[in-house]
Amino acid sequence: MSRTKAQIDIAAKNRTLAAESRGVLRGRGIFTVNLIGSPGCGKTSLLEATARHFGERMAVIEGDIKTDLDAKRIEAAGIQAVQIETGGACHLDAAQVAGAIARLDLESVEILFIENVGNLVCPSSVDLGEDVKVAVVSLPEGDEKPAKYPALFVRAGAVVINKTDLLPYLDYSIERAAADCRKLSNKAVVMPLSCRTGEGMDMWISYLEGAIASR
Repeated sequence: MSRTKAQIDIAAKNRTLAAESRGVLRGRGIFTVNLIGSPGCGKTSLLEATARHFGERMAVIEGDIKTDLDAKRIEAAGIQAVQIETGGACHLDAAQVAGAIARLDLESVEILFIENVGNLVCPSSVDLGEDVKVAVVSLPEGDEKPAKYPALFVRAGAVVINKTDLLPYLDYSIERAAADCRKLSNKAVVMPLSCRTGEGMDMWISYLEGAIASR
């Protein structure tokens, strides 16, 4: 289906705003992650676990349709957070993120996470000014998600396979999920981990520290 002129104009404006935010963040030496995954996959839990390593070097923009519950969780972990409520929209846009960036104190921040609205489809093609899109899937969702929702995994620079502590109780092949991710993007770093037990978190932290150093 061809897009209307209004849709093209909106997309162009979003790209412009995303580029402006990217310039501001890179000018400050901040590495920015657009975290995308289904509701309940553990995005916020991953950020809470990540916060234990980065502390004040980290900030978070939270996106949800309603409530500031996730922002409160991040703040309770000692990290500054700004909540965006979309009011029904299935993804964040660059204008919302630019407004949230302006509300953050970026003085000591080295890494910024944008936790997108829970969805494997809509957020995948929208640029928010990030350096990398990171896809998050979890064992309870099933190992076929990368194959069934390729648009995200084609664009993802990294994939977190979360809740590996449930492996003994579920029929899930980490190898299959990882192989499907790599078929879609041979650049993707695939990281199985458990926020609950900490297993695999060292690889995730190492990946992020490397990205910050490259900045």
